[in-house]
Amino acid sequence: MKRFLGLDIGGTKCAVVKGDAEGHVDREIKFETTDFNATLAGLLAACDELFDATIVAIGVSCGGPLSSARGVIMSPPNLPGWDDVHIVEILEKRFGVPAFLKNDADACAIAEWKFGNARGYKNAVFLTFGTGMGAGLIINGAPYSGANDMAGEVGHIRLRKNGHIGYGKRGSFEGYCSGGGIAQYGLGSAKELAERARGGDKEAIRIFRKTGRHLGRGLAYIVDILNPEVIVIGSIFTRAEDLIRPSMERALKKEALSLSVDAVKILPAALGDSIGNLAALGVAFNGYVSLGEKI
Repeated sequence: MKRFLGLDIGGTKCAVVKGDAEGHVDREIKFETTDFNATLAGLLAACDELFDATIVAIGVSCGGPLSSARGVIMSPPNLPGWDDVHIVEILEKRFGVPAFLKNDADACAIAEWKFGNARGYKNAVFLTFGTGMGAGLIINGAPYSGANDMAGEVGHIRLRKNGHIGYGKRGSFEGYCSGGGIAQYGLGSAKELAERARGGDKEAIRIFRKTGRHLGRGLAYIVDILNPEVIVIGSIFTRAEDLIRPSMERALKKEALSLSVDAVKILPAALGDSIGNLAALGVAFNGYVSLGEKI
């Protein structure tokens, strides 16, 4: 069976995985992210170790900014030294198979679309809802990145004139619906507040209700503009859905068009901690199929 390599390049850790088109991982090599030269050398050494004649494509998932069309990583803030790195060219020259690059939100959207809770849908949105807030889009059965890989930057949407800061903007979606945004209430992390809320702490419960209302308002923009069949939400939502969903649904129904709300499902992400690996594999698999190749 044909196999794929996936490279998940993060600010604190990297992983290289070998797997198939169904998302089954044969083997994984993980290591900490350090300086540029050492990290790139580690990625290539891991690829050397896992590469064999069954590998038909390589996928790379990395934080932006980047150019997926040119295969270039362009100075992500969490990766100092990764300036104008032609990662696709490096991999293709070394291994002789096609390579593909996507930003991490787009890659995670592909993973949930291929292997998770967006599987089977033609129009889907994946929301990160972790340290920050971003989105990956699947439109008419294909990933959509926009003119220069900036599609899906929903964290920049302004929900209020003033308020929490996220994405460098007061009152933004990210300022209220992210780990960093929730921490701005000054009462603890999202994890700590969830534990307190489940223990009956009224202030923690109030914060999650407010978070749900802001999430619902942000979702209303997405639902009205894109009319997706499913929105899959990761990280904090998957861990605190019971605390967030009731107020989220009320706000969404109040703000969005009823026909569009009726057409969409809001689901927690299915892939959990494995999403980084599967995102990178999904980039490889989706890119390979886009060339007209068959699995």
